[in-house]
Amino acid sequence: MKEKELISIIKSTLDSKYIGDDCAYLKDLGIVVTQDSLIEDIHFSLEYTNPYNLGYKSVMVNISDICASGAEPKYLTISLSLPSDTENKFVQEFYEGGKTACQQCGNIEIAGGDITGSKDKIYISICAIGKTGNRNISSRSYATLGQKIIISGNSGSSSAGLKLLQRGIRDFDNEFVNAHLKPRAQIDFSKNISLNTNYKYAMMDTSDGLMEALSAIAKESNVHIDIDFSKIPHSKNIEIFDNWHDLILFGGEDYQLVASVDKNCPYGIEIGKVSEGKTGVTLNIDSKSVFYSDEDINKKIYNHFK
Repeated sequence: MKEKELISIIKSTLDSKYIGDDCAYLKDLGIVVTQDSLIEDIHFSLEYTNPYNLGYKSVMVNISDICASGAEPKYLTISLSLPSDTENKFVQEFYEGGKTACQQCGNIEIAGGDITGSKDKIYISICAIGKTGNRNISSRSYATLGQKIIISGNSGSSSAGLKLLQRGIRDFDNEFVNAHLKPRAQIDFSKNISLNTNYKYAMMDTSDGLMEALSAIAKESNVHIDIDFSKIPHSKNIEIFDNWHDLILFGGEDYQLVASVDKNCPYGIEIGKVSEGKTGVTLNIDSKSVFYSDEDINKKIYNHFK
């Protein structure tokens, strides 16, 4: 069982034009809407984080989805399912973290939600709403031949931080640990592109890894993408890890934005281009060119159902 397979089933069953991107663009209402769920011991562990950081990250990753659409994040609702032994302090600190995330990203408000009991795990579900206004809204299906591929910042830091936490390192000032526990949605990058482009463009966040985002854009746009590994921004300190290449390419939860934009776009760091070829991603690394189909990349990324 895989997430993409289930989404395909849902989309075909509903015959929906809205399902496919991380946000549904409801043009008649002038908004985009997204929903994300996090489950204890699948998406997070209280062994590695605290209620404040959990609230912060839960909110920030939903803001990131709105940013990936190009819309302006405005409102969130939060649903929590909590075990009966959860202390009131947990709820207070969780919402304090969520409030901080909203404040860091501008005029965003938590407008309500729901709270219920659960048997033994914490379940978090967040709905985020963005305002489209006069912004140009993206879709992963909008990449076209001749565009360049850009990214907003470093790749691989969050997955490196998770590895350190799993090794028992609790240095919250460490750049990698901090990147994992307290990611930042790319508000300015999203705003600059969506307000200053008159052409169609594809954009996604790297929540499931850089290569997964590139593959999704390639598949939905039916294009071939060429990537130069040497141009992918990353912290030099990540190179101490044995598998640092894989952390940069396939490690998730960096929440950078990757986009296929016009070659004259002045924003972001250029890492590749949309070129002639079969649908998929070619990675140019260490004087070699390696082609990845969507199926190849799905084998490398995290599967929530395992």
